[in-house]
Amino acid sequence: MVTFIAEFIGTMMLILLGDGVVANVTLNKSGMKGAGSIQITLAWGLAVMVPAFIFGRTTGAHFNPALTLALALDGSIGWNLVPFYLAGELLGAFVGACLVYVLFKDQFDATSDQGTKLGVFCTGASVSNPVLNLLSEIVATFVLVFAIKGIGQVDGIAGGLSNFLVFGIIVSIGMSLGGLTGYALNPARDFCPRLAHAVLPIKDKGDSNWGYAWIPIVGPIIGGVIAVLLYGAIPWP
Repeated sequence: MVTFIAEFIGTMMLILLGDGVVANVTLNKSGMKGAGSIQITLAWGLAVMVPAFIFGRTTGAHFNPALTLALALDGSIGWNLVPFYLAGELLGAFVGACLVYVLFKDQFDATSDQGTKLGVFCTGASVSNPVLNLLSEIVATFVLVFAIKGIGQVDGIAGGLSNFLVFGIIVSIGMSLGGLTGYALNPARDFCPRLAHAVLPIKDKGDSNWGYAWIPIVGPIIGGVIAVLLYGAIPWP
């Protein structure tokens, strides 16, 4: 139960702050409209770091089904805990996205572009190419999970400092690869806010682009699995 609560609140905060910065920067009548991709990228890194400080000692602060499944595969967590992780992550992501809509409702109402509204909730490809889009999510998530595992190679690292390193990993991935698919890296981060977009009464919201939705689900899972398998195969000194 503690695992579920921690992952639920942590993932809710992640999406509230992450989707929140996109709304803050892109929606009409927001006081920070036009601040740009640098603010979005930095804020997404902070959105991961803030709840990680709170819940890192409790659950390892996954907030990501791809990371949870990868760490269960390599034995870092027990499979018996996986349902509690996944339930918290999925429900937390949905609730976080709903909170963003409630807080920015007036700004959503003032924004006519349907793509901008959808972009607050979920990711999409800058150029539609399913093979390369999938590969982008696989590679980006591989970097995320492999780097998170690699933090353990840092000698004498204090527990809290690792969260700063995760912030750096997220920002690095976003600034280097984010322009391709929006670097979902996380099935819950994309699917649940996309579902929220589909069911919420957003004014003139348009389509939720479900045809793309499988890519940010499948890609991160594949990338995470490859990362832990390769990390475990390396004969570390």
